[in-house]
Amino acid sequence: MRLGKRYFALLLGGSLVLVLVAGLLLAQMGQGSYAPGTLGHLQQTPPVALGDDSVYQVSAYPLYPPELAEGEGRAETEGFCSLCHSTRYITTQPPLPAATWEAEVTKMRKTFGAPIPDTSAVVIIKYLQAHYTLDTRK
Repeated sequence: MRLGKRYFALLLGGSLVLVLVAGLLLAQMGQGSYAPGTLGHLQQTPPVALGDDSVYQVSAYPLYPPELAEGEGRAETEGFCSLCHSTRYITTQPPLPAATWEAEVTKMRKTFGAPIPDTSAVVIIKYLQAHYTLDTRK
């Protein structure tokens, strides 16, 4: 019977410690400065004060696709690659190694499902390797 009282006292003491720790944690959370009304909202910066003599000019955004380099395979590259994206994706890439261009064309066909026949894929890969690698980019 004495042993049971010890376990009961130990259990009761442990419960009190747990309640005290939980109370301290809640008290610390209550002391914080929280503003629930602003959670998830973006704050915009105030507009810049403009002077009466301010002048603004905006040029037209170019709507034309950039021209690809002249060469054999240009027509296939423009035709098939433009089905999914602008040729700007090609011209704005950094010069890539030849193997990377082959991997890119393979990815477009196998992963993204671009409808490029095998013979055209070979022509496109050769064209990209001839004009858009580190050694051949002009």
